[in-house]
Amino acid sequence: MTHRSGWMLGGIVCAALLAIFLPALVLAATEGGDHSGGGGLINLDKSLFVQIVNFVILLVILHRLLYKPLVAKMNERTEAIRRSLEEAQSARAEAARQQEENAARLRAAHQEAAQIRDHALREAAEESRKQMEAAQAQARRLVEDARAQMGAEVRQARDALRREVAELSTAVAEKLIRKSLRDEDHRRIVAEAVGRLGN
Repeated sequence: MTHRSGWMLGGIVCAALLAIFLPALVLAATEGGDHSGGGGLINLDKSLFVQIVNFVILLVILHRLLYKPLVAKMNERTEAIRRSLEEAQSARAEAARQQEENAARLRAAHQEAAQIRDHALREAAEESRKQMEAAQAQARRLVEDARAQMGAEVRQARDALRREVAELSTAVAEKLIRKSLRDEDHRRIVAEAVGRLGN
């Protein structure tokens, strides 16, 4: 409430009180005038004016001492309630903003987690492919090494077999030749063989 409306309200209250009590006071004064010798509650003389002035002074004092502090307290309470409501609205808006921020952070975290998972899956698939290619290459190398080793062993076995066959055939031929050839034929055959080996 403003100060002006407080004065208006005080004036209205005073006028209402006067309107209510003044007829009763006048009535009491007229009834009291019928009694002989003593005055009634209120006499219609100068004292009525003094009583009205006293009543107005009492209203002003009551207005100053009771009404103004009461209105000030009510205004203070109204202001406190208004501030509390504004603070509550501000807190509600801040909470809504904070909730929206948290929801945005949560969405961002979910997206980042999905990206990390997809990246990890791609890396795992790539690593698996590389390991598979490396395993296949190693298997090919092992097969090629085994073939080469087998080929070398086969060649060695053939060479050994040839040597043995050659030695055996030489031994058999030698035995046969010794039996059927003479010394001169023997020398001639050996010379021819040595000559062939030299070429």
